[in-house]
Amino acid sequence: INQWYPGHIAKTEKELKGQLKLMDVVIEVRDARIPLATTHPKMDSWLGNRRRIIVMNREDMVSADDRNAWATYFSSQGIKVIYSNGQLGMGTMKLGRMAKSAASTVNTRRREKGLLPRPVRAGIVGYPNVGKSSLINRLLKRRMCPAAPRPGVTRELKWVRFGKDLELLDSPGILPMRISDQTAALKLAICDDIGERSYDFADVAAILVQILLRHPAVGSEAFRKRYKIDVDSDCGKLVCHK
Repeated sequence: INQWYPGHIAKTEKELKGQLKLMDVVIEVRDARIPLATTHPKMDSWLGNRRRIIVMNREDMVSADDRNAWATYFSSQGIKVIYSNGQLGMGTMKLGRMAKSAASTVNTRRREKGLLPRPVRAGIVGYPNVGKSSLINRLLKRRMCPAAPRPGVTRELKWVRFGKDLELLDSPGILPMRISDQTAALKLAICDDIGERSYDFADVAAILVQILLRHPAVGSEAFRKRYKIDVDSDCGKLVCHK
C-alpha cells in the first residue's frame, strides 16, 4: 500500500483536536467488517476520558455471531457499541438516544452552577468512507451532509442540529500519516475505506482472490460456478488474468 495523505486531512486533524474540547461525547464510526483496522492509532490519546460510543456501520455485512463477539470485546473495555446500517437507517434513532444519555450529566452540572441547559454536543469521527455522513443524514431524516460510496467526500468540519437537544459535528475521514500495519492497510483497500490512489487496484484484487481461493467457505469451486472459469491454481494473479 502506497503513502496517501491528502492535505485536507492534515488540516482537519488539527481542527478536530481543537473541536474535541467542545464535545460532550464522541461517536466513532467504524466499518463493522474490519473494526480494528478502522480506528486511528491516536484516537485513544485524543479522547482521553471523554465519553465514547463506537458505531459499527454496515451491520448487514457481518454475521450475528461476529456482531455479538465484537460487542462483548468492546464492552469489556467499558466502551458502548451500537450496530447500524447508515444506508437503511437501522440503529440511528437508538444512537441519538444513546448520545443524549451518555452526556446527560452535562446539563445536570450546568443546572447546579445556575446555568441554563444547552444541546449535547457530539462529534462524529472515523476513517474515510465508513458512513459518517450517511449516518447523520439518517439521524436528521434529511440530506444535510454530502455522502457517497467513496472516500474523501466530506472535506470540512460541519455542525448540524438534531432536534433541540443534540448538536452533531460531521468531520472528514481521518487517516494516520503512515499506516505501518500492511495487513490493516490491505483490509482498508479491500473494503474500499481508503482512496484508490493509495494502492494498486490489480494487486489488491489478486490478493483478495487468493484469500478467497484458500478460504474453506469459498474455494475454487465457488469461482467456477460464479465466473464460469477453470481455476487450476490458488495464485490470485493467475486467476485474475483468466
